[in-house]
Amino acid sequence: MRNQNFIDREKLYGLLTDNVPSQDELNSILNKARKLKGLNLDDVAKLLCVEDEADIRKILDTAEYCKNEIYGKRLVLFAPIYTGNACVNNCVYCGFRRDNKQLKRKVLTMDEIEQETLHLLRMGHKRALLICGESPRNDADYMVEAIRRTYAARDEKGSSIRRINVELAPMSVEDYAKLKAEKIGTYVCFQETYDPVEYAKFHPAGTPKGDYLYRLTCMDRAMEGGIDDVGIGVLFGLVDYRFEILAIMEHARHLEEDYGCGPHTVSFPRIEPAEGTPFSLPENIPHPVSDKDFMKIISIIRIAMPYTGIIISTR
Repeated sequence: MRNQNFIDREKLYGLLTDNVPSQDELNSILNKARKLKGLNLDDVAKLLCVEDEADIRKILDTAEYCKNEIYGKRLVLFAPIYTGNACVNNCVYCGFRRDNKQLKRKVLTMDEIEQETLHLLRMGHKRALLICGESPRNDADYMVEAIRRTYAARDEKGSSIRRINVELAPMSVEDYAKLKAEKIGTYVCFQETYDPVEYAKFHPAGTPKGDYLYRLTCMDRAMEGGIDDVGIGVLFGLVDYRFEILAIMEHARHLEEDYGCGPHTVSFPRIEPAEGTPFSLPENIPHPVSDKDFMKIISIIRIAMPYTGIIISTR
């Protein structure tokens, strides 16, 4: 099933047209959410069309209820280790993009990765995320060695990293199997945008990331490689956030139906300014997401996918 395009662009945008719920519909959806069994696509589409401040407050209150019922006050922290910023892609919004001549390129040696790990351990971190640009210099074999070196590092108190998540470019089933063998935590990869038309504008053809379908089906290959702990997400600001939320729902449904396991986490990065990347400046972002909209986004995902972890980064 890994060559299947499970995103119906026209259907998802169609659900966002004239779909504001009545008060009875809104209350029914939110009461359903409080049962902690999630929501369907049409429920979520209606919530995304809510603009009234009082009704949004109801959504936020419901999300708080669901969060407290399932997680209480629990938060989990992790810190990134950027193993390199070399990249063959040319994504218009990213400071790592190939044509950014202002960026000094660096790929860490294994000794440098160990030093980064020790620094985090001394700060009290026990969970790390290994992340890098897409480059032959950061291939699967390099990452396997990096994972081993990170797990092996011990500080002066004997502390070590307990869990390593990895955020890496799409790869083959065979390479995913290599990662699985290293006892990684969550494998993370963002689609950036699920809109195939807009995707082509932000990710130039002729680069690995220019292949929308290959990226869309990376979690299928990860599952086939034995990884059943995956994290998905988009880069908010590229297209209408409402479309992206519906597409995330469809991606989760696809994984559950085909592999019996949905995503462990959903991430919510927003475009931030990056040196040498004019597209990322606030005035150039196509669909900026306000703090108010961001809270709405988080709340809707919390009640729609109540047992899925939410990742909020400090980027």
